[in-house]
Parts: sequence; C-alpha cells; structure tokens
Amino acid sequence: MTVAHTDDRLIVALDVPNAIAGLEMAERIGDAVGFYKIGLGMLTGGGLALANELKQEHGKRIFLDMKLFDIGATVEAAVRGLAQFDLDFLTVHGDPHVVRAAKEGAAGSNMKILGVTILTSLDRSDLDASLIRAGDVPDLVVERAIHAFEAGADGVIASPQEAAMIRAQPEAAGKLIVTPGVRPAGADLGDQKRVTTPAQAIRNGANHVVVGRPIHRADDPAAAARAVLAEINGVAATT
Repeated sequence: MTVAHTDDRLIVALDVPNAIAGLEMAERIGDAVGFYKIGLGMLTGGGLALANELKQEHGKRIFLDMKLFDIGATVEAAVRGLAQFDLDFLTVHGDPHVVRAAKEGAAGSNMKILGVTILTSLDRSDLDASLIRAGDVPDLVVERAIHAFEAGADGVIASPQEAAMIRAQPEAAGKLIVTPGVRPAGADLGDQKRVTTPAQAIRNGANHVVVGRPIHRADDPAAAARAVLAEINGVAATT
C-alpha cells in the first residue's frame, strides 16, 4: 500500500507513550503525513508493532530512530533483525565501525542507515562533560558526517544549522540529511538547543525535517502538519 501525493519531506515524530496512542495520533493526522518516526522511548510500548502496522496496513513510511551503538557483531545482528520489517530509515551512531556493521546487517533490504552526528540537544558544554575533544560543535558534526559517509552511511542526522555545511561536502553527494531540532516559526524550543525552522532546514540542504511536539500536541494535529508543509513549500497556510 502507498500513500499518493504526500510530501514526505516532513517526518512526524510519534513521541507518545505507546503504540495505541501512536496509532490514534496517526489516524488523527490522516493523509496529511506519509512518514513517521518511532523512537526508542516507545520501544517497550509496542513501537515495533506500531511501525509494522503503519507500514503494512496504512501505507506509511517509517523512520525507526534507535540510535544503535555496540560492538560490530551485535549491531549487525540487530540491524539484520530490524531489516525484516521492511522499514525505511534506521539510525545508528555515526562511528565508522557502527555504520559499517549496520550496513552489513541491512544488506539485501531497502532500509537506509542514517548516522547520528551529535545529538541536537547537546552543546559544547555537554560535549566537554562527555570528554569529547575540543572544537566547535558544527565542525565536529561535519567531521563525523564525513566519516559516516565514508563508512557507507546512506545519510546522517544533523542539526538544521549544520545541514548546509554538510551538504557542501563532496562526500555528501547523493546522501540524505535528516534534521531534528526543527520548530515551526513561533513554536516553543522545548529541550532542543540547536534549532531552526522547517523551511530554513530544507533551504540548508536537508532532505527531511522531523517535527514532533508542535504537531502531536496541537489541538488539530493534521492542520499543524499541513502548516509545516506549507512553511516548507514557502507558501502561507490557508484555512
């Protein structure tokens, strides 16, 4: 099953407690959105079952945001198991050994492996506390993105503020850039520190933007999603 004429540049993060709430939200949004992100927070709440149901029964594309990190053999096994669900995107940490193992696990499937550069909730003080080497965050993000691409990643996760820098790299040719940390104009920043608007993220070179709370906490999530898509397309949302 496929959803026709849906602008998949918008990925809605179903950051809700469980699969029942996630399915209800997807039904409220309806045909306005064709691509959903299901993250680690819902894993124990039926996240994989929801991913499969949305994909197989509702024709949605699925981004499974697990941010896997482990020794190569374990990552490869985990990804091989997830690949059987015919999902679209899977995140792993952007460390080259992790990316290489994930690509081995995804072999023979259509699932794209996306490397996480530096989480959009982190700033330089957070990196210092984690003993990450000195350097400006954008520069480190670009370096990690290049290393992930060289290891075989199909794309990377990066702040919209760094998307343009990554897109300018020769190694980024033909690769995906997916940007969380996106907030529609006027929205609350929440726990994100490196943010911009959906339209700016696309202009900066992102292929997809991920938006969660501004949509699923809206009184009318479908209308909120359509407003984000209108912003992406550079036109005023109309009622």
